[in-house]
Amino acid sequence: MDAFSYLSVLNSIVLGLGVASLLAGFASMVRARSRLVMYWPLPAQMLLVFLLHVQIWWALFSLRGRVLWDFPGFLVVLMQPVLAYLAAAFLVPDIKEGERIDLRQAYFREARWFFGALILLVADSLVKSLLLYGALPNAKDLAGHCAFIFLSLVGMISRRDTVHKIIVPISLMVLAAYIMTLFVTLPK
Repeated sequence: MDAFSYLSVLNSIVLGLGVASLLAGFASMVRARSRLVMYWPLPAQMLLVFLLHVQIWWALFSLRGRVLWDFPGFLVVLMQPVLAYLAAAFLVPDIKEGERIDLRQAYFREARWFFGALILLVADSLVKSLLLYGALPNAKDLAGHCAFIFLSLVGMISRRDTVHKIIVPISLMVLAAYIMTLFVTLPK
């Protein structure tokens, strides 16, 4: 087994845990729908975080040609799935049996932690580029990073409902454009 195959197992496990958390959370929301006060930005953000998990896993393939690995390089790569998992864990509401839950209240209770995890995730991606490649990503990739940091900072700072209802669709569009521009095909 080569180093990439060995090291990618842990990354895949952590990404899988994040996806499982999102899917289980969505299923819990569906089962508890009669007890939920719906707030659409929360499931929309869950979709965004799901797509982030998939994009991280997809982009991880670009590291398969790396032969020499050191612990700091692996750790910075591992932190992306860890931070994506934490974003999912902060976002997915805890739904207890028989309890009524207001998704808006649950969302805003954890919003700062959620957006903080996203900011750290994007920052870690930049550190990964510097550590593994000795440079920041190309201009299009860097623009996507900056857009995500900006949107996450707005989400972290603002407690206004309208702001969050605006940044969710913008974030989804930015992520879609980012993926379509840089990750439509498997990295070479």
